[in-house]
Amino acid sequence: MRGRTERQGEMLLGVSVEEFIPANHPIRRIRQLVDEVLAELSLQFSAMYSSIGRPSVPPEHLIKGSLLMALYSIRSERQFCERLQYDLLFKWFLGLTMLEPAFDATSFTKNRQRLLGQEIALSVLAEVVRQARRRKLISGDHFSVDGTLLQAWASLKSVRLRDNDEEPPAGGAGRNPDVDFKGQQRANATHVSTTDPQARRARKGNGQETKLCYAGHLLTENRNGLILGVLVTEATGTAEREAALQLLDQRLTPHKRMTLGADKGYDTKAFVEALREREVTPHIARNVSGRRSSAIDGRTTGYARSLRARKRIEECFGWMKTVAGGRKLRYMGLAKNQHWATFTVVAYNLIRIAKLEPHAA
Repeated sequence: MRGRTERQGEMLLGVSVEEFIPANHPIRRIRQLVDEVLAELSLQFSAMYSSIGRPSVPPEHLIKGSLLMALYSIRSERQFCERLQYDLLFKWFLGLTMLEPAFDATSFTKNRQRLLGQEIALSVLAEVVRQARRRKLISGDHFSVDGTLLQAWASLKSVRLRDNDEEPPAGGAGRNPDVDFKGQQRANATHVSTTDPQARRARKGNGQETKLCYAGHLLTENRNGLILGVLVTEATGTAEREAALQLLDQRLTPHKRMTLGADKGYDTKAFVEALREREVTPHIARNVSGRRSSAIDGRTTGYARSLRARKRIEECFGWMKTVAGGRKLRYMGLAKNQHWATFTVVAYNLIRIAKLEPHAA
């Protein structure tokens, strides 16, 4: 017989969110790893809040929410909170019951400054890396570094002369009129975006479109491709090499030899000398196009494996841009975008660890 669409609701419903999540779902392993990391940071979370007053949204919920946004390609905090209201998997991941309402999107906004001031994102990343090192998933000798351009949340139409409030001549009509910059020379030294002053005009190469961008930088280890450090900086001509040294200094172990793989953009005399001063062997692709000689001399040999392994870092950038929504950044300013990038890297590392240890208890 034909089933009826009108049904009487149950008077009592004795189920939990746990029953709706498949036992073999990969998110279970990721949640277990996240809970282990957040448990180690519990004292640091307690120090962030006053002992009196009304209870706030737990920082664990905000951190888990940031991770879910990266894992499930959610564009904004408002969209996440809307989905949290009806998505049982999201409620289960945060530890909410079926009937608990989602918190408001402004909870992210109001608590972001607290999280930024306490550098919670960096603490979470450091703890994830420590957990991976405890599982012997990280190489302590061989590393790779690279950078990429991240499009800023600002339009070239917002670029103005510094200390000049005059609007450029506009063409057309409507809410989004054209802006005529014909005949004007625009440079980062003389022009700035009024929407995001820290974004810089940059392009990937000759003949490519110029956009307002930030520079993103990663330091990975070569054993399993886990990310050890991330930096978001202004997009300048020397940003990649400067950020590489900064990331490297955060991970250096005194008096221990290590190698660093990189592409030919890092093949400069100053950068190679800086690596040798740090007792780091430069495994850098040689750049001999249109120049006299490479900075990599005969002392550096046998680095073919490092050059192959360094290409894994492109997979990290690809995941951050496609899955985690980093092809065009959603925040304005270096601090907020650094905050986003750090939690995105944490999400990527959690996926890698869960895949490398799928049956861990």
